[in-house]
Amino acid sequence: MDDTQQLKSEILRLTRLYASKVHSSHLPASDPKRGVAGPFLPGQTTIPYAGRVFDEDEVEAAVGATLDFWLTLGPEGQQFERELAKCLRVSSSLLVNSGSSANLLAISALTSPSLGERQLRPGDEVITAAAGFPTTVAPILQQGCVPVFLDSDPATLNICVGSLEEAYRPGITKAVMLAHTLGNPFDLSSVVEFCKRHGLWLIEDNCDALGSFYDNKPTGSFGDLSTQSFYPPHHMTLGEGGAVNIPARSDLGKLAESFRDWGRACWCPSGRDNTCHKRYGWKLGDLPEGYDHKYVYNHLGYNLKPLDIQAAIGRQQLKKLPGFVQARRENWEILRTQLADLGEYLDFMLPTHATAWTPNGFEWDSTGHRSDCSWFGFMMRVKSTAPFGRRELVECLDAARIGNRMLFGGNLVRQPAFTNLIRQRPDAFRVVGDLAGADQIMKDSLFIGVYPGLTGQMLAYMVETIQTFCRRQH
Repeated sequence: MDDTQQLKSEILRLTRLYASKVHSSHLPASDPKRGVAGPFLPGQTTIPYAGRVFDEDEVEAAVGATLDFWLTLGPEGQQFERELAKCLRVSSSLLVNSGSSANLLAISALTSPSLGERQLRPGDEVITAAAGFPTTVAPILQQGCVPVFLDSDPATLNICVGSLEEAYRPGITKAVMLAHTLGNPFDLSSVVEFCKRHGLWLIEDNCDALGSFYDNKPTGSFGDLSTQSFYPPHHMTLGEGGAVNIPARSDLGKLAESFRDWGRACWCPSGRDNTCHKRYGWKLGDLPEGYDHKYVYNHLGYNLKPLDIQAAIGRQQLKKLPGFVQARRENWEILRTQLADLGEYLDFMLPTHATAWTPNGFEWDSTGHRSDCSWFGFMMRVKSTAPFGRRELVECLDAARIGNRMLFGGNLVRQPAFTNLIRQRPDAFRVVGDLAGADQIMKDSLFIGVYPGLTGQMLAYMVETIQTFCRRQH
């Protein structure tokens, strides 16, 4: 080992030592070293609804990649993309700088003229859910298409699939873009069959659902494209970051890559030139013969790449993902079991195709389909008959320093961005039905955390706080 390698090894050894002393509060709750982070003080220690969970491995990976100073997406990114694709059982994955960018990229890829009659064009309609996060819908509008909002089921938080046919308009409806809300797969059997029957694109927003399964197959592997987010509250993190997954069609992967990388036609990876051995041998369109292929642009694209340092962190996080997912499921089950006697005040979320929860597991409908959720959060819905409203429960949780959130934007058509838009352009989007379910979710629902950093003491305090509040209101 030469002097520089010895020096790097010593830097990384000290990095791990530093991380173990400074970042122990970010260890998984199951890690015995978590205890050195300090005592949990009920009512004083903040319990986040989500957060980063990592150890020395991620810090060492980040420092190691920084020392190599590749910086832009490179060898770590290529490895991460392969490993993520293997995890999701898809053909390939494309790393980007955020989940929101992933959604933008997925829609943009479908606007390529190379797709012929199936190209998304301005005015084409894309079916989506009314209740959710705005960046599932914003790219549809940003590409000049028309979102068609379907109502959401307050129990599953996913779309009411019975409205799909009502939403469909031959020759105008071109795609469906839906999120697996809070880690709960939407009814993929119905949606996939609907898309196949009508020749529609399907984009799965899998940002909340990494590690979820539907009929023993990972979510994110059913559609034509799917997306991930690696923002800190999600199932794993790169700090910022996201991905577009390509389950089968390699041509869609090439299109997504083009839009990610400025719209260029060249597929040479960063740091490598002339992999086609014809860099100056093309005659394309109105360009001069032999124009440098590195500077030929097929699309009006973006620059949405993350850093290689982020990919290095992600590779370590991906190794821990099975444990993270298991912890989320266990924490959800603890909360559900210990809050089960509050049924007169609260309704709780159900996986798609489940009809009821029991201490022995879920009861299922007769379809034969099953959802296995990698929960993003624990959703509660205050009943209309309860002696309190959602706001009072939220204020109680805030006072107890227990992190909580609404279901993101709630019914998006009620948000200022959308009400202003429809006033200016009455045909900007279309609504199917009265969206009563989405309104109920927006009015009565909230969720608390299940992420792997929650300790038994934290979970017990969350349960005690909610139990005490509900009983006092009686």
